[in-house]
Amino acid sequence: MTPSTVYIGCGAGFSGDRLDAAIPVVNTLTKKKGPKYLIFETLAERTLALAQKQKQQDPNHGYSPFLEDYLRPILKTCAGSGIKIVSNFGAANPIGAAKKISEISAQLDCKNLRIAIILGDDLLNVFSSDEIRNHPTIEGLKINDQEIIAANAYLGARPIAEALRLGADIVVVGRCTDPALVLGPLINEFGWKENDWQHLAQGTMAGHLLECGAQVTGAYFADPGYKDVPNLAEVGFPIAEIKDDGSIIITKADETGGIVSEQTVKEQLLYEIHDPANYYTADVILDISKVSVEQIAANRVRVSGANGKPYPSTLKATVSINGGWMGEAEMTYAGPNALARAKLAIDVLKKRCQNLKTNYPIRFDILGTVSVHSGDMGPDNYDSFGIDGDYRVRIASKGQDKKIIERINQEMLSLYCSGPAAGGGFRQHLTDQIHTASILVDRDKVATKIEFI
Repeated sequence: MTPSTVYIGCGAGFSGDRLDAAIPVVNTLTKKKGPKYLIFETLAERTLALAQKQKQQDPNHGYSPFLEDYLRPILKTCAGSGIKIVSNFGAANPIGAAKKISEISAQLDCKNLRIAIILGDDLLNVFSSDEIRNHPTIEGLKINDQEIIAANAYLGARPIAEALRLGADIVVVGRCTDPALVLGPLINEFGWKENDWQHLAQGTMAGHLLECGAQVTGAYFADPGYKDVPNLAEVGFPIAEIKDDGSIIITKADETGGIVSEQTVKEQLLYEIHDPANYYTADVILDISKVSVEQIAANRVRVSGANGKPYPSTLKATVSINGGWMGEAEMTYAGPNALARAKLAIDVLKKRCQNLKTNYPIRFDILGTVSVHSGDMGPDNYDSFGIDGDYRVRIASKGQDKKIIERINQEMLSLYCSGPAAGGGFRQHLTDQIHTASILVDRDKVATKIEFI
């Protein structure tokens, strides 16, 4: 029997989101009558690239490092309340993630949980590195002859729906489209067909509204005095109520902070949308140009009117490329004449780095003046800032030679005794980098597979 309403809550909108956010969402879902799902969206291009690096270092890792922190507090309640979990925890290692979830469920005495793994996004099982290089880059850096560490296609919702149909309580995906985490459960519950473009569009829109967690409930929206949000420290994460006709109500967890309003919903609706009439996903081309957003009660907003078009013949894929090293180092100058001392420190660093005779890009900043809206090379003029104050000097560089990047960082350290007076609070970071590029691949070349633990 087809349900009239499906309830889907979001417990995380990115890898590193609040670790306790899912608890009130789960507590709210337990009160609902009907199919209930909890999604965790923890994957972005950068996150996936880092996961690939972790898997290279240890083949048992490469899944979300926050998996256990997110699941352990709520897994037993979900198992006992019939709340199914769908997440891209898998990142570069869905099998490893599923094994970890199985381990946690055993420790919590959650018996008979069926954990499904969606495989097929790893394009290095399909294409050679040279074949991947032959695909034009549509976003990010050009691949050229750089080492390809990984390539992952954005899978759609159908494999998730099939895993749920086969009885999965938890579905673990690697790379998929973010809205697929929501659309998959809806296809499973409502039986929407592959060419049911209108319903698929509404389900995709629901996924798009939930995918970033509390962005739709007031977080990231807040701007004091202009867009005030109550109790942001305890912001509630969103819950969508989706009817069988595809209509959506966005609300949030009970007894939490934040706000669900027409404004918060509209901001998230337009998030990362380049063309409102043509938002390409693996399952449907979404058209939100005629969507209606209506406040129907406090913290309840109805969203309807999405249109759909047939999905494209290609799938987007993220290619992870060896990016060398990035170095950052900082030193603080405070008190009388601090700005002049900080500027002198920059002058010293620039001359010292010239002596290294490297063509690697190096950026110099005085934090506390301008360090964000000043282009890649930093500002040229600090004259409008107060001479006394608290300023932090930063140097940043990137390149393939680790020793050169380390040496640039060391030039900041040397300012302790070989620079202006009273520098302190030195910190430095040296991190290996992975760059990403986006390409389009023939969807017929990508085959998915479902496994169960």
